[in-house]
Amino acid sequence: MSGIRTVTSEAKDVRRKAARPRLWLTVLSLTAFVALIALGIWQIERRAWKLALIDRVEQRVHAPAQPIPSPAAWPTVSTASDEYRHVSVTGRFLHDRETLVQAVTEEGPGYWVLTPLQRGDGTSVLINRGFVPSERRDPSARQDGNPDGQVEITGLLRITEPKGGFLRNNVPQHNRWYSRDVAAIAAARGLQNVAPFFVDADAGSQMGGGPIGGLTVVRFPNNHLIYALTWFALAFMLAGRLFVTFGGGLFRRKRFVHEPAGGPSATARRTGSDAGEIVEQT
Repeated sequence: MSGIRTVTSEAKDVRRKAARPRLWLTVLSLTAFVALIALGIWQIERRAWKLALIDRVEQRVHAPAQPIPSPAAWPTVSTASDEYRHVSVTGRFLHDRETLVQAVTEEGPGYWVLTPLQRGDGTSVLINRGFVPSERRDPSARQDGNPDGQVEITGLLRITEPKGGFLRNNVPQHNRWYSRDVAAIAAARGLQNVAPFFVDADAGSQMGGGPIGGLTVVRFPNNHLIYALTWFALAFMLAGRLFVTFGGGLFRRKRFVHEPAGGPSATARRTGSDAGEIVEQT
């Protein structure tokens, strides 16, 4: 009988060892859990940043128009501190140097009309006067909307868009533009002393027969809470799996059944001549 007990004990040891997860899998699971929690926390922080950005931009858009930054301040103009500021600028349009940039708007496909506005101090600012459909891309089709004298433009300050649009590069030599790259447009049109930003003209600056202004889209996707909940959910699912693997056995109750004498395992353990075996079940 002692031999039978030894075999049974060894079999149990083998089963326990087989049930233990490999060390590398354990380390990988714990690392993944920590990474998922970190990603969730990062998304919560991103959400707070995005909400602050939206609030800041809303305040800028609806604030009274202020003069554009002076040339001395141009090197410090940035997305964080200046984009979408409500600004005003006065000058004279150089219509013979306008640039058409491909666009898709709520009005349909067409072009943005970017025209240099020459100021009294000799500097220039590119003005996105607004949208025109393809059939009005030729300036001769909208001459009534091209003023010759001095004008005042109000709109939103926008940061230059270098290198082209999504999967498309600007081709200045062929006059094909997919983004409002201020430096490249200025070089292609032979402009000097140009501000490193442009201004999206608002609807109030629109002139009869001219481009449609006021179409700036101010939208910031804010899905960070959904992303955070997703990462946390995955982390808790993984934690549940780890709990089952490592700690589930702590809560299993040991049950004992009495096997009648003479049963198939009766020879394994007896306490009397006719006693049944005490069998542990899990």
